[in-house]
Amino acid sequence: MSLSDRLATARDRSLLQAHADLQSSDPEALPRFEQTQDQVPKLVVTDALAAVKARAVEELFKRLGSRINDPSLTEAQLHEFVREELSAIIEDEQLLLTVDERARFIQDIEDDALGLGPLQRVLEDPSVTEIMVNGHDTIYVERNGKITRSPLRFASEQHLRRAIERIVGRVGRRIDESSPMVDARLQDGSRVNAVVPPLAVRGSSLTIRKFSDTPFTVENLIEFGSMTPQIAALLRAAVESRLNILVSGGTGTGKTTLLNVLSSFIPDGERIVTIEDAMELKLQQDHVVQLEARPPNIEGSGEITIRDLVRNSLRMRPDRIVVGECRSGEALDMLQAMNTGHDGSLSTLHANAPRDCIARLETLVLMAGMDLPLRAIREQVASAVDLIVQIQRLRDGTRRITHVTEVLGMEGDVVVLQDAFLFDFSAGTDAQGTFLGVQKPTGVRPRFTDRFEEYGVDFDISNFNLTRTV
Repeated sequence: MSLSDRLATARDRSLLQAHADLQSSDPEALPRFEQTQDQVPKLVVTDALAAVKARAVEELFKRLGSRINDPSLTEAQLHEFVREELSAIIEDEQLLLTVDERARFIQDIEDDALGLGPLQRVLEDPSVTEIMVNGHDTIYVERNGKITRSPLRFASEQHLRRAIERIVGRVGRRIDESSPMVDARLQDGSRVNAVVPPLAVRGSSLTIRKFSDTPFTVENLIEFGSMTPQIAALLRAAVESRLNILVSGGTGTGKTTLLNVLSSFIPDGERIVTIEDAMELKLQQDHVVQLEARPPNIEGSGEITIRDLVRNSLRMRPDRIVVGECRSGEALDMLQAMNTGHDGSLSTLHANAPRDCIARLETLVLMAGMDLPLRAIREQVASAVDLIVQIQRLRDGTRRITHVTEVLGMEGDVVVLQDAFLFDFSAGTDAQGTFLGVQKPTGVRPRFTDRFEEYGVDFDISNFNLTRTV
């Protein structure tokens, strides 16, 4: 009699109970039930190991105890220890498995114990860019800008919490009822946000923003249609001539990806200081110092904010300061750095248009707690920021630069902006709903191109399709 037959006959009752209690991380591994003519549910075993896996996971965690978070163990040692314990569990269960069945059994449980369970397989899928867990049994993924529900699910709320705690524990952070919200990152740099009860009312929530192992290059963004070669040439010249640039956009529009590309244009040999909430930037230069903010500890002390790091970076003799995102009062320190000799600084912020970017920057400066007149703030902004690059995720799921906008200065109490490139929405869409438009020059030569000549940066001025000069 085969293993499936023996389990189906000898453990019908345990499998029936397991099906009621267990939300397997592999939907295809669940036993399912069909109604017979006499209305008695008949068990149809699609994977007889489902209940055994559930018991093995619990037994493994009992045997591991605190060793799973032992900092003295390397990942390789921990994986080896888990495999040894799983082999012992298989022997205790007296399971007669083929070599392939045994390998699959161990790998599945190893993913649950040391990886992220059902998320492990989507994390390894290069087509997935974002993972959204709304509860242990509800997982959505984003592919090619489109969000769809995944058939994968965690076994239980406890199963999901284990995965979350493993993520945050690796970066020295914690999550519990006293600190139910945390930002963290995976080893590959992917950004993680987790919220647990009591803040997450219907169960723990987990969001993972994946980043490619190999950072996208400017050629990749041109291929994707995010920008044209003309815009790429302009942005390269702008970075090399040390213009202060803000990347503006909504959530998930690709601001960090674009910031990575812009930072790749910084010449080798310049000292770069990067400042982030959770480390995401992947700069390719050698002379880089990466600083990361720190949340308060369990006693509520020890917090190091982005603003603290921006102020400290000014004492580190930086040639360039790259702030992953301005979210609060650090915007004031960033503007002051831009205005006091730290040209060529880069940052991102959330805004829907270049004009909104200026307004949001004003608001962030006010959050610094300084009682500054609005006009003084606007003068700081107009003097510090040279260029705003607006990026947007369109309804077809693609991410496109929609504005490349120069900050000209002040006229009265208004910060004056001038678009150099605009996305052409009038071209419409194709049969699949994909936008056909590209970024087109407005026919204006920006004033900052004078800086290109000062720094000896080669740039073809015909990219602007000139009709007039501001």
